[in-house]
Amino acid sequence: MILVVDIGNTNIVLGVYEERTLLHHFRISTSRQATSDEYGVMIYNLFRMSKIDADKIEGVIISSVVPPIVGVIEQMCRTYLKRTPLLVGPGIKTGLNLRYENPREIGADRIVNAVAAVELYGGALVVVDFGTATTFDCIDDQGNYLGGAIVPGLGISTEALYQRASKLPRIELEKPKKVIGRNTVHAMQSGIIYGYAGQVDGIVKRIREEMGTELKVVATGGLAPLICAETETVQEVNPMLTLEGLRLIYERNRFAKA
Repeated sequence: MILVVDIGNTNIVLGVYEERTLLHHFRISTSRQATSDEYGVMIYNLFRMSKIDADKIEGVIISSVVPPIVGVIEQMCRTYLKRTPLLVGPGIKTGLNLRYENPREIGADRIVNAVAAVELYGGALVVVDFGTATTFDCIDDQGNYLGGAIVPGLGISTEALYQRASKLPRIELEKPKKVIGRNTVHAMQSGIIYGYAGQVDGIVKRIREEMGTELKVVATGGLAPLICAETETVQEVNPMLTLEGLRLIYERNRFAKA
């Protein structure tokens, strides 16, 4: 079995694979204050509840957009799993041709998503990842990673509305019954959900025009099902895309891992 770990600004998502099969996946809050021992206890308890034998974890791979936490998770892996993890970063084999001005600037999660999308869907692609930030990543029909767009995530946008407008309340992110809200909460939900769906469609349409080809549009991230149900352009929602990409990169680098 292998453990794949995606460290995001808001959540850390973990998956346990037996060869190509995802046996279990977990989501925990990202804490910059937590120690390696605290993360170790969390992982140990998750494994125990899911009846996973930690001794059977043969390898670990990590992608992260939160550099201060990487060392903590690495230490946790060495202490509690007796494994030195593989890190997604410069020098790792991904199989992608990066057509980016400075490839070191690309978030590890964006690379991982692109790897999985090319493997699973092929052809010209746009991957939309609904995380703390929402990212749009473009891959051409030759498998070249071209770049994309980054916009404030749904949670950030909603929280900013609450914090900066005195009379607006903090709300739950859920689809309203109608576009025309009859109260403040429903009006905010309508603007956020349908407005964000329109933003996704608008950016994808512009990407399609710029690339000059038909595109497969794949979405991932915790809020993808909520937003993509209201879009016209998203064709596939795959919540496990990042975990699958980590598994693929691990397989491509397994004989080079420490």
